Amino acid sequence: MEIARGCPGNLTGDRKGTKIKMGQKDKRRKKRRRKKQRERKIFAVAAAVFAAVLLTGAAVYGFWFFNKERGWKKPPELLTEYMDCVSSGEYEKMYGMLDLEFSGNINLEDFVKRNSAIYEGMEMQNLKIEEVEYDEEKMAVKYFTSFQTAAGTVSFENEAYFIKGEEGYGMVWEDGLILPGLKPEDKVKVSVTEAERGEIYDRNGILLAGKGIASSVGIVPGKLEDREGAIREMAELLEIKPESIEKSLSASWVKDDYFVPIKTVAKVEELDLIAAEPSEALLKEKERQEKLLAVPGVMISDTEVRAYPLADGAAHLIGYVQNVTAEDLEKHAGEGYTANSVIGRNGMEALFEKELKGKNGCRIYIVDENGDLKQELANREVENGKDVKLTIDARMQLILYERLKEDEGCSVAINPFTGETLALISTPSYDDNQFILGMSQNQWDSLNGDERQPLYNRFRQAWCPGSSLKPVTAAIGLETGAIDPKEDYGKEGLSWQKDSSWGSYYVTTLHEYEPAVLEKALVYSDNIYFAKAALKIGAENLEENFKKLGFHEAVPFEITMASSRYSNGETIETEIQLADSGYGQGQMLVNPLHLACIYTAFCNGGNMIKPYLTFQEEPQAQWWIPGAFSADTANQVLEGMKKVVNSPEGTGYGVHREDMVLAGKTGTAEIKDSKEDTLGTELGWFVVLTPDEGNERPILIVTMVEDVKERGGSGYVVEKISRVLELWFGK
Repeated sequence: MEIARGCPGNLTGDRKGTKIKMGQKDKRRKKRRRKKQRERKIFAVAAAVFAAVLLTGAAVYGFWFFNKERGWKKPPELLTEYMDCVSSGEYEKMYGMLDLEFSGNINLEDFVKRNSAIYEGMEMQNLKIEEVEYDEEKMAVKYFTSFQTAAGTVSFENEAYFIKGEEGYGMVWEDGLILPGLKPEDKVKVSVTEAERGEIYDRNGILLAGKGIASSVGIVPGKLEDREGAIREMAELLEIKPESIEKSLSASWVKDDYFVPIKTVAKVEELDLIAAEPSEALLKEKERQEKLLAVPGVMISDTEVRAYPLADGAAHLIGYVQNVTAEDLEKHAGEGYTANSVIGRNGMEALFEKELKGKNGCRIYIVDENGDLKQELANREVENGKDVKLTIDARMQLILYERLKEDEGCSVAINPFTGETLALISTPSYDDNQFILGMSQNQWDSLNGDERQPLYNRFRQAWCPGSSLKPVTAAIGLETGAIDPKEDYGKEGLSWQKDSSWGSYYVTTLHEYEPAVLEKALVYSDNIYFAKAALKIGAENLEENFKKLGFHEAVPFEITMASSRYSNGETIETEIQLADSGYGQGQMLVNPLHLACIYTAFCNGGNMIKPYLTFQEEPQAQWWIPGAFSADTANQVLEGMKKVVNSPEGTGYGVHREDMVLAGKTGTAEIKDSKEDTLGTELGWFVVLTPDEGNERPILIVTMVEDVKERGGSGYVVEKISRVLELWFGK
C-alpha cells in the first residue's frame, strides 16, 4: 500500500491526472453556481419589477376609482334632487334616479302612474324636506317632509335607502317612499264635500241669487224602445247634437236602470200656467216638455240649480255663475276649485266670488286592499259660502226695469243722504237663468248678435250728459265767482256765437225767456247761457274744478265704472269746445253713478256722497269729496233745480207732486259724427231727487235713454220716471 501509494511515477502521474480531473469538475461546479446565482438575481429583479408594476397599477387604479367616486352625488343630495322633481312633477327624471334592480324592476309607466295619481290627486304643493340625517354605513337617509294638500298640511318622518353601483348611487324605491306605510295594494283616497254657495239678498231679505229648482231632462237607457229614434227626437227638442246625448249614455257609470241627465231646463210651475195671462215662452216650454215625456225612456225630474228670481230685471247687476274651465283651474290654482266647481262670471256673482264660494271640505286617507281605513292623512271641514246682503231694493230695481225694458238705456237710483245704491238698471237685458240652464247655439247667437246689445252693461259706461251737466257748470261758476246769479246775459234768440271767429258754428237753444239769469237758465235749460258761463269760467278753471269733482278718476265703488272725462285729451283745447262743455256737449262724458254722486252735493250742504253696495244695518254717510261746493252754492243751485220740477214752465214738471218737493234736471245730448251731421241721434237724461232729508223714502234717480230723437227728447224720460215715482212713493 505504501509502495503503491509512495511510487514516485505512479504518484506523480497519478496525482497529476487526478488533479486535472478534479479541477475540471470544480470549474463546472462553480460555473453552475454562478449561473444559478445569476438566475436567482434575475428572478429577484424580475420579481421586484413585477411587484413594483403590480403595486403601481393598484395605486393608479385606486387613484382613478377614488377620483371617480369623488364626482358622485351623495345620497342626501340625491334625495333633495328627487324631492324637487316630485314638486315639479318630473316623474321620468325621478325614475332615472332609481336602482331598478333593488326597486323591484318597476317599469316607467307604472312608476309615473302611481306617483302622479297620488301626488296630483292630493293636490300636493310646497313640498319641503328638512332634518336630513345620513347613515353612510347603511347608505340610508332619514328626513322630515311636509307639503300642502287640498285637505291641509301632510307631514311625516321617512327614510330612503341607496345602493352604490358602478356609476354612482341609486335610490331604492317602494310605495312607502310616497307615504310611510303605503303598500302596493293600498289606495290613497281623496273625498271632497262641495261647499254650498252663499246667497245674495236685497236690503229687505228678498232673494236675488240662490237655490232654485229646475227640471232635469234625462234618459233611462233600459226603457228606450227605439234608441236611435229617441235620441234624434230628443236632440231636436232640446236643440243639442245627438252626439252629446250618445256621449252621456256611454259614460262608464251608466247602467240600464240609471237616470242619465242630458239637459237642465226651466221648471214649469202649475201656478204660473193658471195665471191670467201666462207668457208665450212659458206655454212653449210646457209644450216642449210634454213632447219629451212622450218619448219612451225619457224622464224629467227636479234638480237644484243656482237661480235668479229677478231674471232679466237684474241680470247686469247680479250676473251669473258657470262651470269652471281648464283656464279657470290654472288661473285659480290653489284656491280650492275642482272640476265640479262653479265660478261667478259677471256682476255680484263675480264681485263677491271669494265670499260666496266657500271652501270645500276634503279628506285624504289610505285604505287597504279590502277598502278598510288604514290611515287618515288630513281632513278639512267644509266651510259653506257666506251670504251677501246688498243695499239694492228689489222693488225699485223691478219698477225701473219694467218702465225701461223696451228702451236702450240705463238708470241708477241711490239714497242721496247715505250713499246706499238702490237700483242699477241696464236695458235691454237678458235672463241670467239661461246661463245656468245652458243655452243652445241658436239662443247664444241670437243674444250675442242682437243689434240692441242686451249683453252690454250701460250703467257702467260714460255718456254725453247734455243739459244734465248744467247744474254742475252753475255750481263751478258760482264757486269761482265767474257767475253772478243775478246778471242778465241778454236776449240772444235761439242761436248765438261769440264772434265771427267761430265761422258757421252757433250754439242753439229751444226757449226764449228773460231775464237771462242763472235760475231761469236752469228752468228753461238754456244752452246759450251756459256756453257763455263756461267762457267766463275759462278752460283752466273749468278743468281744475271738474278734476276736483272726480273727473278722469275712478268712482270709489264696488263695481268698476268708466271714468267721467271733460276732454279726449288732457285739456279743453278750443274756445268752441269750452263753450260746448258748459252745457254738457263737446267731449264731455259722464258715468250715471258719478253724476248721481255730484247731485248729492246739492242736498248735503256741498258734500259729495260716496256710494256703496254692501248693506249696513245702520248706514252712515261717507263723503267721497267733502266740500265739493260751498253750502251757499249748493243751496242756490238746488233752488233752481226745484223750479225745474215745480214750475209749470220747467222741463221736469212732468214729475211734479203736491205731497212733496222734488228737484231735478233734464238733458238732451246730441250724438253726431260732425257739426254738420243732421242725422245724429239724441240721448235723453233726467235726474230727480228728494232734497228733504226728512222724506220717508229718499231717492235720487239718474236715467239715460238712447235714441229719444223724434220721441220727445228728455220729455220721454220724464214721463217714464213719473210712473216710477208714483210706484215708489205708493201713490
